[in-house]
Amino acid sequence: MNTPVAAIDRATGPGAIQLLNPADAARVRHALENSISRATQIAYSSDWRAFIGWCESSAYIPLPAAAETVIAYLTSMASSVRPDGKDAYAVSTIVRRAASINASHVAAGIAPPGADGRVALALKGIKRNRSTPQRRVAPLLTGDIRLLLESTRVRTWPDGVAAVRDAALLLTGFAGAFRRSELSALNISDVTPDLSEGIYLRVRRSKTDQEGEGQVKGLPYGVHPLTCPPCALYRWLDLLAAADGEDGRPGLVRALRTSGQPTDHICRDGRHQRRAGNESPLFRSLAGGGVIKPGRMNGHAVNEVIKRRAAAAGLDPDLYGGHSLRAGFITQAFKSGADARSIRRQTGHKGDAILSVYDRENAPLQGNAVRNIWL
Repeated sequence: MNTPVAAIDRATGPGAIQLLNPADAARVRHALENSISRATQIAYSSDWRAFIGWCESSAYIPLPAAAETVIAYLTSMASSVRPDGKDAYAVSTIVRRAASINASHVAAGIAPPGADGRVALALKGIKRNRSTPQRRVAPLLTGDIRLLLESTRVRTWPDGVAAVRDAALLLTGFAGAFRRSELSALNISDVTPDLSEGIYLRVRRSKTDQEGEGQVKGLPYGVHPLTCPPCALYRWLDLLAAADGEDGRPGLVRALRTSGQPTDHICRDGRHQRRAGNESPLFRSLAGGGVIKPGRMNGHAVNEVIKRRAAAAGLDPDLYGGHSLRAGFITQAFKSGADARSIRRQTGHKGDAILSVYDRENAPLQGNAVRNIWL
């Protein structure tokens, strides 16, 4: 059984107060299914199946579920341990399971069990008992980014193709404070050159923008060719144009030789124009022998690039991941004296609550009165 689709079927099926004709029912289904992102739908469906399985094994009714049933389920998860003695479920997973159960009830037109205040109290008790801090990846600061980019200096065939792509990915992700899902979703047409300022990138949809209002992020010109975000992106766009061109591999080899070396700026020569209408993925997967695949990188691939480049730079790859670029931008900005409003302008955060976590954990001395007590 899936959610919310199965619940929608019940809400629009024979048991509904007012029967709908197939066309109206299809529109209702479409509207409800698109109220949440596809990734959230998949997570909710998995969570709902798990809850149903637990209810069946315990002879409880999953829909409508009593608040006591949900609390029993959540506390059962909280008390479960793996063979190594560690908790089987993270608190975030338990909280999401509760949200999934509520979502299934809402989609079916049934009051969610979470409306009973006791469910919230139970979750609060679970969080209190699990007071271990959430594990966060280490931020990559400006100096770290420069260190990672050193391993991309070698631009010989065929490893140079990955070097050009990875340099563009790292600088775009860091300077633009991108989530890895946002990097994965970028298309070539989302890149708009601006000769006076650098590059504008259009983010069509993000984690905190499910309605698709969109955001434009600016990547300014850099001082050094190796760390200039527009230069890095233009070099990668040159390779994409060659790979998609009629010459194929020979054309890609020539493009790598002529524009791939990060020794000079190529960002202001005026030859790079917007690829309007080109909906091909901006950051693509690679195959052996320098082959650029047509498919876009996913979040896991972005994560692996960061870990691989961190290892090549002599850093511990276990400390870093896909979020290290965004976390690094926020942390570096705070350390450099930027205010929360200007940081939010790039990150897209709606408020300062999340930013304060980075400020507190990664830049605890920034703006701290302890600097003024003259020890």
